[in-house]
Amino acid sequence: MPKMKTHRGAKKRLMISATGKPRRFRAGKNHMLEHKSATRRRRLRQAAILSNADRHRVKRLLPYA
Repeated sequence: MPKMKTHRGAKKRLMISATGKPRRFRAGKNHMLEHKSATRRRRLRQAAILSNADRHRVKRLLPYA
């Protein structure tokens, strides 16, 4: 059977943490940043852990995960 190909869109948006959990970037940090508080912008910089419900989907998109 051939190797699974990595979904290129998912690879650009997700990363795998050192413990193997998929991490995602937070939404809302692309435009109109001057209207958002510094605290909010700082929080948006931090990557979030993906929910358990989405992990099986990521396993299919990223075979190395």
